[in-house]
Amino acid sequence: MTLTGALLIGASRVAATAGAMKALNPATGELIEPEFAFGGPAEADHAVRLADEAFDSYSHTGLAERAAFLDLIADKLEAVKDELAERVALETGLPAAQLEGEAVRSAGVFRKFATVVRQGRFLQATIDPAQPDRQPAPRLDHRLQKAALGPVVIFGASNFPISYSVAGGDTASALAAGCPVIVKAHNAHPGASEIQGRVIQEAVAEAGLHEGVFSLIRGAGNEIGEELVDHPLVRAVTFTGSEGGGMALYRRAQKRPDPIPVFTEMTSVNPTFVLPAALAARGAEIGTSLVQRAMYNVGQACLKPAILLAADGPGFAELRAAAAAEVKKAAAQTMLTPGIHDAYTRNAQRLEGDGAVRIAEGDTPTHARSGQSLLYEVTGEQLLAEPALREEVFGPAVLLVRVTGPEQLLEAARAFRGQLSATLHAEVADRGIAERLLPVLERRTGRIVFNAFSIPQEVSYASTHGGPFPATSDSRFTSVGMGAIERFVRPVTYQNFPDELLPQPLREANPLHLWRLVDGEITQR
Repeated sequence: MTLTGALLIGASRVAATAGAMKALNPATGELIEPEFAFGGPAEADHAVRLADEAFDSYSHTGLAERAAFLDLIADKLEAVKDELAERVALETGLPAAQLEGEAVRSAGVFRKFATVVRQGRFLQATIDPAQPDRQPAPRLDHRLQKAALGPVVIFGASNFPISYSVAGGDTASALAAGCPVIVKAHNAHPGASEIQGRVIQEAVAEAGLHEGVFSLIRGAGNEIGEELVDHPLVRAVTFTGSEGGGMALYRRAQKRPDPIPVFTEMTSVNPTFVLPAALAARGAEIGTSLVQRAMYNVGQACLKPAILLAADGPGFAELRAAAAAEVKKAAAQTMLTPGIHDAYTRNAQRLEGDGAVRIAEGDTPTHARSGQSLLYEVTGEQLLAEPALREEVFGPAVLLVRVTGPEQLLEAARAFRGQLSATLHAEVADRGIAERLLPVLERRTGRIVFNAFSIPQEVSYASTHGGPFPATSDSRFTSVGMGAIERFVRPVTYQNFPDELLPQPLREANPLHLWRLVDGEITQR
C-alpha cells in the first residue's frame, strides 16, 4: 500500500487544508515520508455530517450483513499485518514481531464482535405481551431492544497504535453496535493510522454501505478534536490517554447544549498486593514476574503493574532482590514519543523528590529518547503520607512499598483512587487477610487478578477494562471485551405496535431465532 498522507472522509481522500506533518522515527530522530494532511473545522463537519447521513441505514442493517462487514475488516487487517507492523515499528520503536501479533489480535477482535452481532444478545430483546384481560387494568404489548446511539468520535491512543487506535476495540465495538465512526488519528503514528483507515474504508465500499460509516481525520492541535466533541450530530466520544486530556474532553462534552457521554480510559497504577504466606512461599518468583510484566512496551501500557505492596517479613528480601536483578538486566529502549519520554523523566524525578529511594536501574540510555528501567522503594508510611507516590509514572519504573503488616496493607489499599485492575497474591494461609482486602479492592477497580498479573488483558465476554474515576469516567462500562458494545446502545420500547412495523428481533415469530426475555422467561420462542 502506497501511503498518500490524505485524510479519509467517507469514500474520499482529502488533501491538507490546515498544514501537514511527517512522522517521527523515535529510535533515530529522523522524519519519515510522506507528509500527512491536517484538516480543520470544515473537514470535521463534513465527516460528522456524512456519519449522520449514514446512521439511519447503517444502524438498521441486518445482523448478518453487519457481522459480515466486521469479518471483512478482519480479513483485510490480516492481509496487511506485515506492512502494518513494519510501519508501526518505524513510528514507535516497538519490535515488528510484537506489532504483527497486535494486528492479528485486532483482527480477532473484529471477528469476535461479528459473533456478538450474529448472536444479537447485545440487543437485549425483551417482550412483555399484551394482557387485555388483566385486572384492574389491561396491559398493552411492550417490546424493547437496544438501539445504536449515533455517530461516535474515537480518539486514537499513542501507546497501542493498532488495538487502541484506528482499527482497535473502540472502532470494532461502535461499528458492531450500528454506529458510524469518525476517528481522530493520533499524530504519533500517522502512517499506521492511514493503513488501518484505508482497510476500513475499502471494507465499507466492498460491503455496499454508506460512505459515511467511517472517516479518519487528523489535526495539528486541539482544535479539530474540540470541533468533533462540540458537533451537535456527534452522540458519543471515546478517549484513551492521560487524565488531563480525558477530563478536558469530558467537561467539554458536558457543557454542550445536549451533553453526550465521553467514555475515557485514563490513569491507573494497577497495584499488586502480596500477602504474607504468598510472599514467604514465592517472593523471588513474584519479584521477577512483576518486573517482566511491568516492562512490557517499555512500561507504556495502561495495565502495567506499577506498584507492589508487601509486608516486611519472610520473602520480602528475596522479592526485592529478584526485582532488582531483573531491572538491572533491562536494556534502555526507545519510548513512543519524545513527549512521553520527557514526561517519564520528569515523573521519575518527582518520585525521588517525594522520597522514593532508587534501588536498581537498567542500562544507561544510549540516546535521548530511550527510557531507563528503574526500581524504587518506599515505606507504607511514606505512601500514605504522600498522595503523589500513588500516581502513575508512565514508563519503565516500578515502586515497591514495604508495609509493616496486614493492617497497614489494608490502610494503603483504601488510599488508592480508582484503578483499571488490582492484583492479589495469596496462599491458603492468607485467606483471612484476603477476605478483608477483597471488598476494599472491589470498590476501587473493575478487575481483580488472583495469583497472576494485570497484563496481558484477555479480550473476552467476561473482560472488564474499566474502573472508578480516575481510571475511567464511567465505571459502569468496559473498553475491552465484548461488553464494550454496551457503551454505544440505548433502550427503545415499542408499545402496542403492529408486528409488521416492529424490528425483526422483536417480531412475534422471532425470525432471527434470537434468545429473548419473554414475559420474564429467557427463551428462543
